[in-house]
Amino acid sequence: MVALSACGNNDKTENASPASSPAETGSTATAPASSTSAANDPFGKYDQTLTINIGKSVDPSDKSLPAGDTPENNEFTRYVKDNLNIETKIAWMAANGKDYDQKVNLSIASNSLPDAMTVGDTQLRQMVKAGMLEDLTQTYNEYASPQMKKLMDKTEGLALQSATFDGKLYAIPNINPQSDGVHTMWIRKDWLDKLGLEVPKTLDDLEKVAQAFVEQDPDGNNKKDTIGISAPQSGGRLYADFLGSTNNTFGFDPIFSSLHAYPGYWIKDAGGQPVYGSIQPETKTALAELRDLYAKGLIDPEMGVRKDATEPVVAGKSGILFGPWWLGYWPLPDALKNDPKANWQSYAVPLDANGQFNAHMAATTSNWLVVRKGYEHPEATVKMLNLLLRDEGPKFSASTVNIANYPLRIVQAAVDDTEFTAQALREVLAGTKLPADYDNMTEYKLLKNDLANIKKVKLEPYDKLDIDAWNPSADLGNWSRLYSLMVGIPYYKGDYNKVYSLAYSQTKTMESRWANLKKLEDETFLKIIMGSAPLDDFDKFVTDWKKQGGDQITQEVAETAQK
Repeated sequence: MVALSACGNNDKTENASPASSPAETGSTATAPASSTSAANDPFGKYDQTLTINIGKSVDPSDKSLPAGDTPENNEFTRYVKDNLNIETKIAWMAANGKDYDQKVNLSIASNSLPDAMTVGDTQLRQMVKAGMLEDLTQTYNEYASPQMKKLMDKTEGLALQSATFDGKLYAIPNINPQSDGVHTMWIRKDWLDKLGLEVPKTLDDLEKVAQAFVEQDPDGNNKKDTIGISAPQSGGRLYADFLGSTNNTFGFDPIFSSLHAYPGYWIKDAGGQPVYGSIQPETKTALAELRDLYAKGLIDPEMGVRKDATEPVVAGKSGILFGPWWLGYWPLPDALKNDPKANWQSYAVPLDANGQFNAHMAATTSNWLVVRKGYEHPEATVKMLNLLLRDEGPKFSASTVNIANYPLRIVQAAVDDTEFTAQALREVLAGTKLPADYDNMTEYKLLKNDLANIKKVKLEPYDKLDIDAWNPSADLGNWSRLYSLMVGIPYYKGDYNKVYSLAYSQTKTMESRWANLKKLEDETFLKIIMGSAPLDDFDKFVTDWKKQGGDQITQEVAETAQK
């Protein structure tokens, strides 16, 4: 049996998790399942078909499903049916992000939950408080596979604690690889080579390279139509924050961190007291830097209004962007279709004045799988996750279908999964270790498959990471992952400064005040960067933020941090 923590407020974030649609569901059409099929077997197949109605997030841009397949009927849902005799029906679906969150919120407000869905931190707390969720304590203890429990144990209790209230487990938490919170600089190295430039290391270097990318025609079309630094699209985030600490694309996270600014995070001041990073003087300094870069035309002029930030990257018109390790999955494959020589490489820069790379770190958990109270077979959801964990590496990794189409998918990975794998790949390619040396490391669920496939897509010399030393056409599915691992994690040795937020979940006052405070922050900072508001509006923002609930929230964070 796994002992669960007594209460859970740590390391939780709100995440735009997968989505779904109409909220007029809540009823369950479940065929009676044989009790013998569920007898404490994490992979037990039901004798009679069990139907589960789910809320589902979908990516409107996902084109991976073959003709005739749907989010409700695809290779993954059929796999679940074949192996567990569980049929998943989509009660509603919505586009991931805000649309999905709105649908979840509507389901909560109308008390019409599907049998299961994924939710964020605030939503989880609302449902626990309202008594809407099934207690999964016994279900987890009896049905979670050894592999799932091993991954949970690697978080030192933080993952399960995040879903535990008054000693009861009300959700199955996801587990974020810590690398999802580390954002690096991705740059067109072929442009650098063409212009005779070195990889920028400092902010000054970054400005000079961005200026060259804008002014010196790196794409060779004799037009001044290139972008130095890509920027967030309309509605995008300038930086990750404590409620959404992972997977920010096109934000300016590394620029802020290079100036020791951590907006959106709760950090300690010089006296050791909790403070909000967005109101610190370092953040004003970083905004001034971004404002200057934008004024000089080095940041995408359509920042904040562009509908799709990937557009100039895919079209070969942008030279620099910031994002997490997995950009080899998206959008770089589309960029390579248009220009196979687009040599996007990732570097842990810009560095601070001391030559160090700083990164804000992800919460251990950012979304949760919940089951409505009264659903007759809560163990079905755990079995579906067990199956995903067991087979994602050996069975699903070569698929060209987006794994997000797996029903009720939440990411569960070893916290050091990607760094460990990036190092293992290098060692095997260098010949210092054999794939068999890693056979017993089942907590790294994709490692065996990664090692088996690396030489299919990586060309010699193995220590060269430029795009001409890869063969994406050999196996695009494996290339996306392996390129992302080896190129996207230049910090795999862990030699960088990790900055954690003191809190990753909402306090009581945040429940009523945070939406307005965050809107104030986002609008003020965007206007400052784009020059439509003076830099000193930052000082007014700080004053207003404190008056409108910020001081009370800071006190609550301090009290929570002391527990």
